[in-house]
Amino acid sequence: MTTKKLPNFKTEDEFAKFVETHDMGPYLKGMKALDEALILAPALAEKIRERAKKRLISLRLPNWQIEGAKEIARKTKRPYQTLIQTWVGEGLRAEMRGIRPDHH
Repeated sequence: MTTKKLPNFKTEDEFAKFVETHDMGPYLKGMKALDEALILAPALAEKIRERAKKRLISLRLPNWQIEGAKEIARKTKRPYQTLIQTWVGEGLRAEMRGIRPDHH
């Protein structure tokens, strides 16, 4: 496995978004061991736990859907893949409750 260096983050939110959207394995090898415990904010710790539960899949989408998601992501300042994951999750939860989202 290739070792990568973490980029510099201006805020904890930037770091949290990075952790949500990247495999942390290549970054861990290059990190120094700590002599003391590292305490994470509860929300960040939960995001890391959730990220560890995810599986990578390949999903083919029409270009218009990808470009539309990227445009909305730019406007809302979020990663477009995270946005798509949110939409898939919302759709699944609605279907499981028996509520069908509007299809325009």
